Formats: sequence, C-alpha cells, structure tokens
Amino acid sequence: MANPVPGPVKRLHVGPRLSETAIHNGVVYLAGQIAENETANAYDQTREVLGHVDRLLGEAGSDKTLILSAQVFLKDMADYPEMNRAWDEWVMPGHTPPRATIEARLARPAIRVEVKIIAAQYT
Repeated sequence: MANPVPGPVKRLHVGPRLSETAIHNGVVYLAGQIAENETANAYDQTREVLGHVDRLLGEAGSDKTLILSAQVFLKDMADYPEMNRAWDEWVMPGHTPPRATIEARLARPAIRVEVKIIAAQYT
C-alpha cells in the first residue's frame, strides 16, 4: 500500500503533458519556463522567462523573495553573462536564492534559456 500524501496537491495551468505549477504543503514548484519569443537573444529570453516566473509565483501566493531554489539551463554557456545581466536586474537584493546554472541541450534549438523554480508560499 502506498503512503498517503499529506495534504492535497493543487495544480495550476494543467495541460495534457505537464502542469505549470504544483503546490503542496506551502511549497510552489514551477515547471521549467521558456520564452515564447524564440528569436530573441539570451538577455531578452531570460527577461521574458523571469516575467513568467513572477506571474506564476503570484498566482500561487508567492513571489521571487520566497524562492528556495533556482535552476537555470542554458543552451550555451557563452550566454551566461547576458543571462546573469537579466537575472541581476530581476532578483531582489538580500533575497538571492540558491541557484545552479547548467549548459544543456534544450527542447528546441532556438530556446536559449530555461528556468525552474521552487518557492515557499506566503504564510
């Protein structure tokens, strides 16, 4: 018999393959976020992605000051400075989360950056 899950799991923006957000026991899990504008450079894609993060966290009762962990996936580490420029403009001083940045082959060649976030909800 499987162990019961303590508390319900709430999912937002549920699709046939994935949910954009899952919330469980006060923790918000976001799916990897990518830019819709795949022709943009790494800086602009990162800014767009972080806008998606802001929106989804807000819908889940959280914000960027409550991020517990961030993973950034880059198509090419040559984009690291431009991704960091957008990140540094976005992140709140004093609330910089633990973060890992990894070079990875992403789902489509035009995607330059993907960001995955875990955050706490407001108490």
